[in-house]
Amino acid sequence: MDRIEEELAHLRRTTEDLSEVVARQAGDIDKLTRQVTLLLQRAAEQEAEGSGGVVIGDERPPHY
Repeated sequence: MDRIEEELAHLRRTTEDLSEVVARQAGDIDKLTRQVTLLLQRAAEQEAEGSGGVVIGDERPPHY
């Protein structure tokens, strides 16, 4: 019985640790997503100002 209780305590701690990691990673992903969105907007604005055109995200360069 003691062994089972020890194993259960270990599993609970592992679950808590993993939960913290997942929560931290979710925050990191949200932050990175916002940064990428901002960078894409800036790049599109710069491209539009430079060429006078509108940038479409999936548009291929002319040499393709």
